[in-house]
Amino acid sequence: MLLTRYGAREVALSLVAWTAAAAALWVYVHPAAAAGPAALLLFTLYFFRDPRRLAPEGQDLVLAPADGRVVDIEEVDDSDFVGERALRVGIFLSLFDVHINRAPVAGRVEVVRYRPGKFLAAFNERATSENEANYVGLATGRKAPSGDELRVGVKQISGIIARRIVCACAEGQDLASGERFGMIKFGSRTELYLPAGSLGELRVKVGDKVRAGATVIGRLA
Repeated sequence: MLLTRYGAREVALSLVAWTAAAAALWVYVHPAAAAGPAALLLFTLYFFRDPRRLAPEGQDLVLAPADGRVVDIEEVDDSDFVGERALRVGIFLSLFDVHINRAPVAGRVEVVRYRPGKFLAAFNERATSENEANYVGLATGRKAPSGDELRVGVKQISGIIARRIVCACAEGQDLASGERFGMIKFGSRTELYLPAGSLGELRVKVGDKVRAGATVIGRLA
């Protein structure tokens, strides 16, 4: 099982702490008592897994930026980067989902913008505007329905348990479709923003399970 480099610190600390706790309980309490720390160590390794993903071929495909369940699909205002109106696809990540974020399209990183905030439950509708978040904006080099360059945004949002957003990309960097660019640790929400009317085909609906870099959200018009 591959582990992400984004969780190297947590994995190292867990190996030391939970192994020491299991050994102490085994010796001084009862061998069965060591099962608790051992289970916590296994969960930490499981959480920071980083499975290989092969992105579907097609320059007009928009891929899921995160693993999880689609919880909302709606048009919203996003004048900061994408445009006046944007289609937002919200994805909720549970503790048991892979938490690696991947680029939904190929493009150049034009914006990386961090926003401090609250830690409401990620499924709360207020989380998108009030929680700690990080916005990554990609310029694709394609044309949007407005005639301007097609821009795609991904917002990483912390949750009630998640307390750290990792963004490993920088402004000016080129990302390939499906390429890793960060993660959110321990439960979260990821949102995809596309210019309204830019999709010729939407392939997901609310309730669908998606996989980052593998599930096709839609096809550009």
